[in-house]
Amino acid sequence: MEQVNIHTSTKSYPVHLGKGAIQQLTEIIHGAEDSYTSIMVITDETVATYHLEAFHEHTALEQIVVKIVPSGEKAKTFEVYQDCLTSALENKLDRKSLIISFGGGAVGDLAGFVAATYMRGIRFIQVPTTILAHDSAVGGKVAVNHPLGKNMIGAFHQPEAVVYDLNFLQTLPEHEVRSGFAEVIKHALISDDVFYNWLKNDIHSLDNLNDSQILEFLTKGIQVKGAIIAEDERETGIRAFLNFGHTLDHAIEAEAGYGKVTHGEAIIIGMLFALQLSIELLGLDFNLQAFKIWLKNLGYETSIPAGLFNVQLIERMKQDKKAVNNTIRFVLLEKIGVPALIEIEEKVLLMHLKEFVEEGE
Repeated sequence: MEQVNIHTSTKSYPVHLGKGAIQQLTEIIHGAEDSYTSIMVITDETVATYHLEAFHEHTALEQIVVKIVPSGEKAKTFEVYQDCLTSALENKLDRKSLIISFGGGAVGDLAGFVAATYMRGIRFIQVPTTILAHDSAVGGKVAVNHPLGKNMIGAFHQPEAVVYDLNFLQTLPEHEVRSGFAEVIKHALISDDVFYNWLKNDIHSLDNLNDSQILEFLTKGIQVKGAIIAEDERETGIRAFLNFGHTLDHAIEAEAGYGKVTHGEAIIIGMLFALQLSIELLGLDFNLQAFKIWLKNLGYETSIPAGLFNVQLIERMKQDKKAVNNTIRFVLLEKIGVPALIEIEEKVLLMHLKEFVEEGE
């Protein structure tokens, strides 16, 4: 079992990682300084099918309300958000109630936003069930999607704790493992070459990851994110570095239609493009071809999906949260572990995007 302590300007909290970590949840709840009057668990249809029985068995929490929402990005809509608020009101949750997010990144974003806005903010705990959620469950960014942009309606609301039981990862389908591992790669590239080289040299397939590897890269990824949010909780500076690969990623997700391309698959394409820009604009010394071969061997697509057009992708990028006054800003790398936020003119971006698409064909 591992524990990573997250410290921000507004709150400090533990992240418990390991097999059987769910047993920590009851202790955390009963040990709260200000006890909870009621508990609402928000989970999705897939997680409920596979893991809700085990959740009840291992936590033995009484008098909890369970709200089941659609799986994936379909959970992050205004309609589902309102439905959760209605359920909270109907079940008479109050300001001393607790919301538990039990699921992947989408459920965590939704449940956290419900907690952040219900009665102007109540406490919540993250119980992630995917690899992808090692990023989203930590740091307090919670949100729902808007048709014009991903995660554009949200808040900063830190959890009381994160309880990360690796047993829940055993039912993940292959595409969800790939999606989550993309965020691990991102954390390595923005932090240091030791982490990146360990991944590249040690992980040759995502089909047979062992418990030790999973625990190590999840712990390292959370430590990277924790160090950044400790300095910049509300993304006024270096926290933007966590968006490496996400500018094109979010544009692809929005343009393709949320859920059509997984978050991680789009991140990989976004990181490849950002790395190419870094090489051409900042002189990054990086073997992009070897990186691309490694990604393909892990099962990733490395080209922008067919049917998406550069002009529309650039319009989507203008709506990115990092954009200022319609100017597109990218997180690039000066070298591994040294990210930088760079403004790029639209015509320059369009030229490089055209080259990127042609290379991928």
